Amino acid sequence: MKLDTLKYGFDPATMPLDPVADYWTPEVTQALRQQDWAQTEVRSRVDLEAWQAFTADLPRDPYVNRRWKRMSWLTLDERGDVHDMGACPMAQGGAFNDAESMADRLRYYEPLTPEFMARPDVKAFVRAWARLWDLKPNEPILMQITGVRGEGMVDPLQGQGIHADGCKALSVMVVNRDNVAGAENHLYADKAGTRPLVDMTLDPGDILHLRDDRLYHSVDALAQDDETAPFERFIVIINSRFVDEFQNRILRRHFPDAVLNETR
Repeated sequence: MKLDTLKYGFDPATMPLDPVADYWTPEVTQALRQQDWAQTEVRSRVDLEAWQAFTADLPRDPYVNRRWKRMSWLTLDERGDVHDMGACPMAQGGAFNDAESMADRLRYYEPLTPEFMARPDVKAFVRAWARLWDLKPNEPILMQITGVRGEGMVDPLQGQGIHADGCKALSVMVVNRDNVAGAENHLYADKAGTRPLVDMTLDPGDILHLRDDRLYHSVDALAQDDETAPFERFIVIINSRFVDEFQNRILRRHFPDAVLNETR
């Protein structure tokens, strides 16, 4: 399958000696501070074509039709090294997820593969992301590769609509977008959508950071650009510091020593 992201180059020689240093430009942190969201790119930091290869063997999402997904709970130690925390289900309360197939239930997924997590650019991405949000050692980080492929039209949110994910730190990175029409992202100041903030279409390698406890977001349905070929769109979602009490209860049960953003 032809990926339109092959036009984006990746030169390891351009990576800094410390891959975490200067990963995000000052404009990114300033935008987050001033408007609670920032859009930038990471295609100059990661081998995007190599990341795309890991979408090929994603298992089907057992809870959502026409979606594929892996996810892992990660954390950083005192030295800044990335560790897999082990198995823990994803849990979103109904206050943060309007989809009947997902709200108020535990969801279990296959983990990100060891081959993916062993990549230096993946580890550098996680470390830099944690630094951006000033995460402390042993704070749980949920990292997912998820997306849709096929024909016709599909709602990638599966009924969630305008929503928040139930955390303070959230970023969405597009890994690939092949033969896709639609899938425009929207940010709002309110869940009803009466105060729209910005509309954007993320290309492969683009990433959107947002303070999920202050903003709401959605993405449009997508379909084939060329009806004679299938579409494919996969993203990385990475988030932490959960304000969803349901998720925090499950995290505490599985990781009793974790540093949680407990609301009570």
